[in-house]
Amino acid sequence: MTLLNDLQKKILIGDGAMGTLLYSHGVDRCFEELNLSKPDEILNVHKAYIAAGADVIQTNTYGANYIKLSRYGLEDEVRAINRTAVQIAKKAAAGNNTYVLGTIGGIRAFKKNAYSLEDIKRNFREQLYLMLSEEVSGLLLETYYDLEEIKTVLEIARKETNIPIITNISLHEIGVLQDGTPLQEGLSQLEALGADVVGLNCRLGPYHMLSSLEEIPLPERAFLSVYPNSSLPTLEEGRLVYGSGEKYFAESALAFRNQGARLIGGCCGTTPIHIEAMAAALKGLPPVTEKKVKIRKKEISVTSAAERKYPPLPEIVNKKRSLIVELDPPKKLGLDKFIKGAKALQAAGIDALTLADNSLASPRISNVAVGSIVQQTLGLRSLIHITCRDRNLIGLQSHLMGLHTLGLTDVLAITGDPSKIGDFPGATSVYDLSSFDLISLIKQFNDGLSYSGKPLGEKTNFSVAAAFNPNVKYLDKAVKRLEKKIACGADYFISQPIYSEKQLIDVYEETKHLTVPIYIGIMPLTSSRNAEFIHNEIPGITLSDSIRERMARAGDNREKAYQEGLAISKRLIDAAFDLFNGIYLITPFLNYELTVELTNYIHKKQIEVNERKITHV
Repeated sequence: MTLLNDLQKKILIGDGAMGTLLYSHGVDRCFEELNLSKPDEILNVHKAYIAAGADVIQTNTYGANYIKLSRYGLEDEVRAINRTAVQIAKKAAAGNNTYVLGTIGGIRAFKKNAYSLEDIKRNFREQLYLMLSEEVSGLLLETYYDLEEIKTVLEIARKETNIPIITNISLHEIGVLQDGTPLQEGLSQLEALGADVVGLNCRLGPYHMLSSLEEIPLPERAFLSVYPNSSLPTLEEGRLVYGSGEKYFAESALAFRNQGARLIGGCCGTTPIHIEAMAAALKGLPPVTEKKVKIRKKEISVTSAAERKYPPLPEIVNKKRSLIVELDPPKKLGLDKFIKGAKALQAAGIDALTLADNSLASPRISNVAVGSIVQQTLGLRSLIHITCRDRNLIGLQSHLMGLHTLGLTDVLAITGDPSKIGDFPGATSVYDLSSFDLISLIKQFNDGLSYSGKPLGEKTNFSVAAAFNPNVKYLDKAVKRLEKKIACGADYFISQPIYSEKQLIDVYEETKHLTVPIYIGIMPLTSSRNAEFIHNEIPGITLSDSIRERMARAGDNREKAYQEGLAISKRLIDAAFDLFNGIYLITPFLNYELTVELTNYIHKKQIEVNERKITHV
C-alpha cells in the first residue's frame, strides 16, 4: 500500500508539532541539531504521535538546510542532520504502517529579497537529495508564504522523483496568499506543477483555516491537506503559549473532513493530545467526494477618489531638470527656523522638499508631521524618507497607510543608518525589511494590497525613490543594486553627495543604461572642519586634496568658508548639469541660505541653456 493509494480511500491523520513538545521540555535552541545530540528525545516525540493515532509523521528537518543551520554555525552538519532525522523517523515508524515524510521548510517569509531564487535552489537541492537517498515515503514542503518559492522548489522536486509530494502553503489572511493571489488559484498552480497533495499549514488556527477551505473546490487530481496551529499564541513570562483543547480540535477535524481534507494534522501548539482527539473523531469516516463551495463576498480594491495634487516626480524629471532639496526636521522642538527655510526654498522655486527620517540615527521631529505641515500650509510638495531601522513590519504598514491618508505620496525607501552611530547607541535597530523589501511593499500598496495580500480598500499612488551610494570601491556592484531596486519597483534614485567632477562622469557612464532618472546629491561644505569630518569619518566619501586645501585656506573665516563651499558646489553642478536630469541639494545644519543660493544658480543656468537653444534654432 502506498500513501496515495491510502488517500484514495480514507482520511489520514498527520502528526503535530515537533518544536512545541521540545520547547515544553525546556529546549530553546536549534531543534534540528537534536537529531544528533539527543536522538532518543526526537524518537520519543515521533512515537508519541504514532501512539496518538498519526498515520503520517514528518522528519525533524524543517529548518535543516544550509541557510537556516548557518545561523547556529551548523552549516557543515546538513548531511548528518538530515540523514539521521530520516533514520530516527523510520525507526519510530517501523512495524506501525506509518508513512514517513521528508520535511523541507520554506526560506522566504516577509524578507522576500533576502535570498535569491538561485540561493534557494542550491539550498533546496542539497536537502532534497539527502531525503531521496534515505528513501522517504514522500516529501512535505511546508510553511511557504511565497508562491514563487514553493513553485520553484516543487518543479525541482517533481523532476527528480515520482514519490508523493505534499505542498502546504501559509497564509496571513483568509483565502489569499501573501502576494494577493487567491488561495484557490495558488493551489491550482501547485497541482498543475505536479503536487499530489495541496493545502495549508501554520500561522492560522482551525477557525481561519476552515474559512479558507470553505472557498476551495475539491482538486481535480490532488488531495487536500490541512495542518492548523492550535490557536493564536500569547506571550507568558517570555514564552509563547498556545491554547485550545482537544475537544475543539476534534470538532475542527470533522469540519475539515467536510471540506474535503484527506490529510489532517497539526502545526504550532499542537501535541499528541490534539492528534489523538482528531484521530478519534475521524475514525471510520470516509472522505467526502463532493462539497459545496462558499462564495465569499470579495473586498473590492478601488482607486482613491482623492485626486493627486502633484504629478509623480519621475514625470517631472523626464520632462525637465528638476530640483529637490533636503531640509532635515530639527533635533529640538520648534519649527520657526525650519518653516522660514522651507518658505525661502519654495520662493526660490524648488520642485520638492525632502525630509530625512532620523538621519544618522538621531531623533528629530517626525518627518511625517513636518512634511504634512509643509504640504498643507505652504503647498510645497514633501518627499518623506522611510527607514527600515525604526519600524517593524506592522509599524511600516501602518506608517504607509498614514502617509497615504495625509496625501504624502512621494517617499524614499532606505535601510537607515544603524542605531549605534546615533544618540542612543543601545537602541534596537529593527530591519524587519530591507530597502528592497520596502520598495516592493510600497508598490504592492499601489496595487491596493497589504503585505498579507488582503485588499486595502483603496489603491495608494506612491511615487517611490530609492537611495544610491556611488561612494564605493566597486561602482559596478552599486549599479547592480540599482538594477535590483528597479526590478522591485523603484521609480527614480537619489544619490549620496558627490565631491568629484571625475566621479560624476564615472557615475554617468555606469548608469546611463538605466531606465529611471537619477538625482545627483550635492551638499555644500561649510568649513574646513566639516570637510575633514566628511572625508575622514563618513564611510565611503573621499574629498580630493585640492578641495580640502581650498576649505583649509578659509581658516576660521566663516564668510570665506561659505563662499568657498558655494564655489565648489557650483562647479559640481556645472559638471552634473548636462549629465543628469535631476539635482538633489542637501542642506547642511539647516543653513538653507546655501541651498537657496544654489537653487537660484541652477535656475539661472537653465535659463542660459534655454536661451542658447533658442538662439541656435
